[in-house]
Amino acid sequence: MQRRTILQASAATAVTLAAPMIKAQSLPNGPIRIVVGFPPGGGTDALARVLAQKLQAMWNLTIVIDNKAGAAGVIAADYVAKQPADGNTLLMAHINSHALATSLQPKLGYNVERDFTPIGLVGVTPNLLICNENQAAKTVKDLVALCKRSPGQISFASAGGGSAQHLALEMFKLRAGIDALHVPYKGSGPALIDLIGGQVQYCFETMTSATPHVKSGKAVALAQTRTKRAKGHPNVPTMDEQGFAGFDATTWYGLVGPAKLNPSFVKRINEDMNRVMAMSDVMEKFDQYGAEDGGGTPERFAEFIRSETQKWAKVVKEAKVQVDA
Repeated sequence: MQRRTILQASAATAVTLAAPMIKAQSLPNGPIRIVVGFPPGGGTDALARVLAQKLQAMWNLTIVIDNKAGAAGVIAADYVAKQPADGNTLLMAHINSHALATSLQPKLGYNVERDFTPIGLVGVTPNLLICNENQAAKTVKDLVALCKRSPGQISFASAGGGSAQHLALEMFKLRAGIDALHVPYKGSGPALIDLIGGQVQYCFETMTSATPHVKSGKAVALAQTRTKRAKGHPNVPTMDEQGFAGFDATTWYGLVGPAKLNPSFVKRINEDMNRVMAMSDVMEKFDQYGAEDGGGTPERFAEFIRSETQKWAKVVKEAKVQVDA
């Protein structure tokens, strides 16, 4: 109401006119699209919908989730990088598109620092190492032994070549000294369908998308991949606890827009994102999904992206990971 009152107020001087102009630009005209680089049913999609629902009610603006799956989120990121900086098109950025692709795809069609405006970190989640209920090896120790008995034959799904799930597998293979079969999918949703159906055996999957299947008993959690246990899964041991000291392979999500977004809009949406993530029902849902440590300023998010990019560049080099561009 305050914003509307200011917009309707008349002003006698150029100074008093300046404030309403800034306010008028703080939200875009028309509906907002939040582009998600994965199909419905995955972790990125789930968190984007929680955020969109709350912001839509707060702003009284229509917010649409636009799923543009493929290339582990890179297709969606490339699309948003080329959109007008009017605030109508945003991206639910992901570790895949904004930290991993830089090292994995030398011909990437965008530059993360040049072509995007960071808005805010939504959350950091562990991956869950999961299997379907029919697998015999249901501990990390037994899984390592199984892979060593059958090198290259035990299958691990991922949300795509070069995805966070794929890189978690590569880290596991390096640390355990094993060979395993990587089976890439176009997102977490289809990967989980095949895991539960028995077409693939194991997966490092985002806690956000794996949690409903673990809670229902259709999937079994062997481990989580942060060095501390997430609140949502206090009984699932970490990889660190099971003999892989310092094993840290997270998935994270954040909101970005095209380069040169209006600073007043960036400030407004960042502040409102922080308000949403402080709501008790949102906190409860994020805890269930394992999404923690979100919030903060756009500058904090930008620095976080830089540090993650450097970390995973080292893993890609050591594991000699290659994916199709």
